[in-house]
Amino acid sequence: MNAPPQPPSPPAHQAAVLGRPAHWWQRRGVKAAALITLLALSGLVILALVRKETGHEGFLVGLGLAILPVPLLIAAFRWLDRVEPAPWRNLLFSFAWGACAAALIAIIANSFATRWIATRTADPTSADTLGATVVAPVVEETVKAAAILLVFLFRRRDFRGLVDGVVIAGVTATGFAFTENILYLGNAYGTDEATGVDGIGFDSVTAATFFVRIVMSPFAHPLFTVLTGLGFGFAALAADGRRARRILLPLTGLLLAMGMHAAWNGSASFGGFGFFAVYAGFMVPAFGLLTWLTIHSRQRELRTVREELPAYVTAGWLTAPEPYALGTLRARRMARQYAKQTYGKQAAPQPGYAPGAHPDAARTVREYISLATALAFLRARGRSGRAGADFVVREQELLHALWSRRGPARPALDHAARVTAPPFPQPYTPWANPYGPVLPPLPYGYMAPMPMPQPMPHAHPHPIPYIPHQPHPSAVPHPYAPPAG
Repeated sequence: MNAPPQPPSPPAHQAAVLGRPAHWWQRRGVKAAALITLLALSGLVILALVRKETGHEGFLVGLGLAILPVPLLIAAFRWLDRVEPAPWRNLLFSFAWGACAAALIAIIANSFATRWIATRTADPTSADTLGATVVAPVVEETVKAAAILLVFLFRRRDFRGLVDGVVIAGVTATGFAFTENILYLGNAYGTDEATGVDGIGFDSVTAATFFVRIVMSPFAHPLFTVLTGLGFGFAALAADGRRARRILLPLTGLLLAMGMHAAWNGSASFGGFGFFAVYAGFMVPAFGLLTWLTIHSRQRELRTVREELPAYVTAGWLTAPEPYALGTLRARRMARQYAKQTYGKQAAPQPGYAPGAHPDAARTVREYISLATALAFLRARGRSGRAGADFVVREQELLHALWSRRGPARPALDHAARVTAPPFPQPYTPWANPYGPVLPPLPYGYMAPMPMPQPMPHAHPHPIPYIPHQPHPSAVPHPYAPPAG
C-alpha cells in the first residue's frame, strides 16, 4: 500500500505567517544574540577609549563618581512607570545602548567633526565652541533617539503612550550620561594630578565637575532625550492611518531635544552668571513641567483602566471591585501585600491556577495586575482606532492568562478595593457603578469567558457560557481581522 502523500512545505514567504521563521537569521534567539554581541563589543571599545583618555586612576575615580546618580535616576523612571512597568529587557537594552553604542558613536563623531572644523577654520577655540553647541547636540541626541526608535518599531506592544516614551528615553540618556561622566570626571582628576592639586579637595577641578554634572544636573541628558521620547509617545497615541503625524511628532521631539541640548551647552560660554541663568530660568522649569506631564499621563492611564475594564465585569471575566482596585496604585500595593501575607510564597495553588503555575501568590497578583492593565490599554486602542489586526487574538491571550491567575488575585484585589473605597454593588450592574463611567462596548472582541472548570469563589452570577473558537452571539465581524480564507 502506498503511503499517503505528504502536504507540501509552505513557501518561504509564508513561513513567518505560520509561526516559523523563513531563515535561520530571522529567529528571535539569533537576533538577540547578535544584538547582545554588538552592544558588548561597543562596551569593550568605549571602555578602552575612555580608559586610554583618562588613565587608570582617572578611570576608576570617574567610574566611582559617575555611578552615584544612576540608581536614583533608574528608580525615578521606574516610579513613573508604575502603572504598567516596561519589561526589564527593554530597559536593559536602552541603558546598554546609551552607555555603549550611543556613547561610542558620539565620541568618534564629535572628535572627527571638531578636528574637521579646526582644520577648516584654523581656530581651535571656535572649533571647540561649534563642536559643543552645534555638533554634539545633533550627534548625541540622534544616537540616543535610535534606541527609542528601535523599541518603538520592534517592541511596539510595550510602547503605548507618553509614559513609555519618557521611560525608554530617560533610561537611554542615563546610560549615555554615565559613560560621559566617567570621561569628564576622569579627565578632571587627571588635570588635578598634573597640576599637583588634591583631586578630592573642594577647590579641585574634580570637585567642581562633580558638583556641576552629578549634583546640579544629573537630569540634564535625560531631560533632553525625554523630549524625543514624548514625540514617540504622541506618535504611539496617533491613529495608524495618520502616517504623517506618526513621522512628524518624533522628528519634532528630536529637534526640541537638540535645541535644548544646544542651549545648555552654549550657556557655558556665557560665563558663570549666564550658566546659572539658563539653569534656573530654563532647565529647572522645563524639568518640572515634563515631570508634571509624565505624572498627569500616568493618572490618565489609571483612569483608562477604571473606565475600560467594567465591560469585562458584565461578561463575567472580572469581579465588580477589580476595575477600581486595578486602577488605583494604593489598592494594587495592598493587594500584593495581602496575597503575600495570606497565601505566602509556598502556599498551595488556589482554585484558578493553571497547571504548573508558580505558587508565589504575590507574584501571581503582580502578573494579574500587569495583564489586566495591558487588556485595558488594548481595549482603549481599539476604541480609538489604533488597534492592530491582532486585536482579537491578543484579547483572547490576555483574558485566558487572567483567568488562569484568578485564584489568589481576586480575593486580594477584592480586599484592597474594600479597604480603600466604599462598598461595591453586588451583583454588579453597569448603572450601579459609582467608580467611573462605563463606556459602551466595542463592536467586536472576545467578551465572554470560556466555561469555568468550577464555580467562581464569590457571590457574582455565573459568567456567560462560551464555547472557544466560536463567535459570541452578540459579536460582529472584527474590522481589524485579516480576511478569511
